[in-house]
Amino acid sequence: MSTLLTSVMNMKSPNIVIVGDFMLDESMFGDAERLSPDAPVPVLEVKKTEALAGGSGNVARCISAMGGQVTCIGVIGNDSEGQTLKALLEEDGINAEHLIECSDRPTTVKRSLVGLAQHRHPQKMFRLDRETKEPISSDIEAKILSALGANLQDADVVCIEDYGKGVLTPSCCTQVIEHCREAGVQVIVDPANIDDYGKYAGATAITPNRTEAERATGTRLHDDEPIAGAVELANTLCEDLQLHAAVVTLDKHGAVVKERERDAKHIPTTVRTVYDVTGAGDMVLAAIAMGLASGMNWIESVTFANIAAGLEVEMFGATPIPIAQIKLAVIQASEEGRSKVRSSELLEIEMNALKQAGKRVVLTNGCFDVIHAGHVSYLREAAKLGDVLVVGVNSDAQVKAQKGDNRPVYSLEERMEILAELQCVSLVTSFEEPTAEALIQLVRPDLYVKGGDYAKEEINEFELLTSLGVEVEVLSHRPGRSSTQVTAQLRGEE
Repeated sequence: MSTLLTSVMNMKSPNIVIVGDFMLDESMFGDAERLSPDAPVPVLEVKKTEALAGGSGNVARCISAMGGQVTCIGVIGNDSEGQTLKALLEEDGINAEHLIECSDRPTTVKRSLVGLAQHRHPQKMFRLDRETKEPISSDIEAKILSALGANLQDADVVCIEDYGKGVLTPSCCTQVIEHCREAGVQVIVDPANIDDYGKYAGATAITPNRTEAERATGTRLHDDEPIAGAVELANTLCEDLQLHAAVVTLDKHGAVVKERERDAKHIPTTVRTVYDVTGAGDMVLAAIAMGLASGMNWIESVTFANIAAGLEVEMFGATPIPIAQIKLAVIQASEEGRSKVRSSELLEIEMNALKQAGKRVVLTNGCFDVIHAGHVSYLREAAKLGDVLVVGVNSDAQVKAQKGDNRPVYSLEERMEILAELQCVSLVTSFEEPTAEALIQLVRPDLYVKGGDYAKEEINEFELLTSLGVEVEVLSHRPGRSSTQVTAQLRGEE
């Protein structure tokens, strides 16, 4: 099993503190089928309104979806939008008690108008922002640092998420970083798009995108050599800011990681269909924090973040990706994922992700020793009954117990390899037990299929299947020879 895959499978539920700019993202969805009669602008006929925690709140949501425990430290206004923001975070199990109410500034609100025309994909038409970028007062800064101090002891990682809204002043950033260093807690910065990164000096790491890094270093990359240029940017940031690591993200080109006293390394990304880049940077910070807090090294953490961000850009809006789906993507990107054969450990993770994605899972099992046209027909029919067909294969010892001392003809590995080549088969696994009960418990399919000419009630596992609420279907065998007949003929016994 690959090192990254092992690390991801062993991910923990760490405590992560986020200090940053918390916002309320509101979206108004509707139809945009006509122009206004009094101006050449589209009219949005609002059908529904949604509100989500945005900015640093989206980082918190991403971490929570990946299984982390999150504490938020920041400011909100003394207004209804601030209370809505806190309530939304708390609904996701996120600690929002340290969002400090300020009477002299409003809660930052980003209100998007999203229209659908001619039944096509919804498009963002316009955005209205209500915010202030005035620096917070020294009293509010003191409250932020007090909240940080109260949570540092239990923190595995601290994230600074800076959107340049006046909360993370140079004084505030410097003191947050100093407090983290004194406590021995890693602090990772997703910087604002500003000219001078001096206030982030001494942090553990920084994660700018290409545009942000170019602005902060006064350097322009050549489009024909973005990776080589990003290496120079990362080296400069690491040295100038005295960081342990600098991560420069490059969209479709992946990311470059520079660790102190190590050469920079390029981490490629999987090419995906980009639907909406909103929230991709938030996901990168969240995933790196989760990886580091779970014991991954920097290369593993950034690779994990690349995969997570790749899933994010395929979604509309800032949408947290459940850890099961990210684990599924890690499996599929790994060497093990290039085959259809799965260990029980990987299969369990994959099943969780597929079910979260709403896929209908079909399970069948058998010896499949000397596969013939009847097997292929049966498996093809089983695959049509769902989205994913999982085939469990009896071990060599069980085939021998069921079929006799001269079986199996083909070893377990050979039988699984043959099945994996069938287009209708999604995944193949093996099991050692005389019955498929343990396999059924592991997969928890929507439908269990067997081939034969008997009633459902005669299936050995029928009682378990009924108790689990699993549908059962028996498919008739295609007329023709059985594996037993084929092996007998090959041995001259017919």
